[in-house]
Amino acid sequence: MPRQLRAEQTRTTIITAAADLFDRHGYESTSLSDIVEHAQVTKGALYFHFAAKEDLAQAIMELQSRASRRVASEMDARGYSCLEALMRTTFGVARLSVEGPIPRAGLRLATGGVAVRSPLQHPFTEWLEFASRKLLGAVKESDVHPDVDIDAAAHSFVCFFIGTRVVGRSLEPVARQPRRVAEMWHILIRGLVPVPRRARYLTLATQLEREARTV
Repeated sequence: MPRQLRAEQTRTTIITAAADLFDRHGYESTSLSDIVEHAQVTKGALYFHFAAKEDLAQAIMELQSRASRRVASEMDARGYSCLEALMRTTFGVARLSVEGPIPRAGLRLATGGVAVRSPLQHPFTEWLEFASRKLLGAVKESDVHPDVDIDAAAHSFVCFFIGTRVVGRSLEPVARQPRRVAEMWHILIRGLVPVPRRARYLTLATQLEREARTV
């Protein structure tokens, strides 16, 4: 195996192992020795790629941010309405959290006081900006009431979405996340969407939950 490919595979193994431990035990409770043991690599291999635990945390948050942006970009490319794109992005991110530890660990790091280094934005800031754009677009498309305070709605949405994932992590299996996201949307739709368009988006929330659970 070429040296560069082997090095990349080792780096991926280390990141995945660290994400799994950060997700299950938290950042502060996980040591580099724990990561070495869990990844089944040498300390030299770990230090070749990461000088400190903070560098691992940064790498995980970067991967989480990249994955979320990729999901959002895919939804935009398909030409969905702004509200549908926002909904589909949340279910896509929830599905990623079910499938692997990196999105889950990224969330735990973001809520655990781990510093986010520039130029990477804090994930909550990214979500606020994304939600604001989509909700503003949804107003223009008449899918959200025109008198909605976009800043307040975006902030409430991010708190709801992040909170749903944080609380769920502590109380129930991760596979329950799509159901909780659907419940979130059923509440938000009734508060944000005009009555004539409400049925469409309520049906969509149920459909997206079903798709997320069967992927």
